[in-house]
Order: sequence, then structure tokens, then C-alpha cells
Amino acid sequence: MLDPITIIKTVGVIGVFLIIFTETGLFFGFFLPGDTLLFTAGIFASQGFMSLPFLIIISSVAAILGDTTGYMTGKHMGRKLFERDAGFFFKKKRLKDAEDFYEKHGKYTIIIARFIPMIRTFGPIVAGIGKMRYKTFITYNIIGGIFWTTLMLSLGYFLGTIIPNPDKYILPVIFLIVVISFMPLIFKILTSTFKRNKH
Repeated sequence: MLDPITIIKTVGVIGVFLIIFTETGLFFGFFLPGDTLLFTAGIFASQGFMSLPFLIIISSVAAILGDTTGYMTGKHMGRKLFERDAGFFFKKKRLKDAEDFYEKHGKYTIIIARFIPMIRTFGPIVAGIGKMRYKTFITYNIIGGIFWTTLMLSLGYFLGTIIPNPDKYILPVIFLIVVISFMPLIFKILTSTFKRNKH
């Protein structure tokens, strides 16, 4: 069901739009294959099954709308969870930390988060919770959305044009993209674990 090849063959451009929107805009979409879906769609475009310019437009719109939805969700609903000071994750201190972080690094985080699974989903929500200015958010949301989708689609398209029968290499490349995408998270976990053990 979550295989990018199956998604594209089954529902085409509409499926690409819905998956990108859901992964970036809805908190339960964190498990969806955004990077690999775009890359695979780029390969399909190189073989004439889709239009690359149209894919870039539709995917960029989906990514921008998705992040905007996440931001609005965080702004209007997310704060209530933290203001109750309930549980380990939902504490007022974490809300204050989010506000301080996005005040200092927010605009760059919105762009960087596009390339990191899970962070891509929750980043906009935290930006909304942390009261990041909407004018700043939407500016970097647009930049990040266009940059991320264009880059991933173009990489797939480029590979598809230089390698004969690129469909044979889709799965290995997808696996490589997944590994690379999760490397920042793995590095952060290992670093945190090392620091705790050291102390």
C-alpha cells in the first residue's frame, strides 16, 4: 500500500498530491513515503508517463498547503495540549522551548525539516504551537516546499534519463534515500545516548 511505485501506478498525480499533502499537513501522515514518492514520480516522468513541470507544480502546492495546514493545527489546537501541562510530552516548558527555538531558528527549520522524515510532519505543527509569525512561516514554507519537491523530482528525472531501464533500480535507490533521510535522526539519537552515558 505504501510502495511508491504502486501508489503512482494506481492513482497517478492525484495520489502524489494527496500523499504529499497528508505527510506534511496531518500529524498521522508521518509514516508516508514523501521523499521516495517524489523521486519515483520523477523517474516515471523521465519515461514519459507524467509531465515533470506539472508534477513540480502539483507537488509544490501540496507541500505548501500541507505545511500550512500543520501550522494552523498547531496554532489553534496544539497549544491546548501543552497548556494543560499533562503528561511527559505536553508540558508548558516544552511550549516555551518551542517558542524560543522558532523565534531564533524557525525560518531555517521550516526548510531543513522538509528533508527529514517525521520532522517534516511535526515541524509545521510545532511552528504553529510556538507562535511563529505567519508571514515568516509562509515565506519559508513556500521556499522549502518548492525547493524540496523540485529537487526530489528532478533527481528522479535525471536518473531516469541517464540510466537504461531505470525501473530496475527504483527499489535499491528508494532504500538508499530512506537510509540517508533518517541519518540525521539516527545521529541525534546516538549523540544524545552518548552524552547521557558519559554523565
